[in-house]
Amino acid sequence: MKNVRLGIDIDGTVTCPTSLLPHINAQFGCNLVLDDIKEYDLTKAFDVDPKTFYNWYKTAEATIYHTSPAQQYAKDVLVDWQNRFELFYISARGHDVLDTTLEWFLREAIPYDHIELVGSHHKIETAKKFGVHAFFEDKHDNAVDLHEELEIPVILFDTPYNRKPIPDGVIRVRDWNEANEHIQQLFPLSEKVN
Repeated sequence: MKNVRLGIDIDGTVTCPTSLLPHINAQFGCNLVLDDIKEYDLTKAFDVDPKTFYNWYKTAEATIYHTSPAQQYAKDVLVDWQNRFELFYISARGHDVLDTTLEWFLREAIPYDHIELVGSHHKIETAKKFGVHAFFEDKHDNAVDLHEELEIPVILFDTPYNRKPIPDGVIRVRDWNEANEHIQQLFPLSEKVN
């Protein structure tokens, strides 16, 4: 029986943090690479009006999500976890891309128990509502806030845009294999969680 529920962000966590860059480079004539992205706000990395970027992003969003590759090892780890943990994806994506999101999970054969698109980066209430025991995130302030508010471990996937200091309880990892090692330590097979 599954007794541990994991809250998992999608973009930059299950999908590669570079997923947006080919689309941005094609649209805006840039040559951005991940190391150029030092802040979560992508418009800080190149010369573009934030409103122009937002308007373009809303029209390109479904295509971007449809074509996003999964992070290395994500599928293997999540498939391995599916019989042991409840996998609840909690994303800032809006409900308007739910069909695209579900199609992506099916095509990539990545298991899930529930997908919740909250339409904003404020995930604390949703994570609390679903009673997650740990969370996986790539946005620094989300990781810190989720840990501090819910008092749960948060796995933070390392990227150039989230390298600010983190408190104990937020665990920085390079990839899904490293995340798996931490989860195995946090939730040993024989342990029950309330």
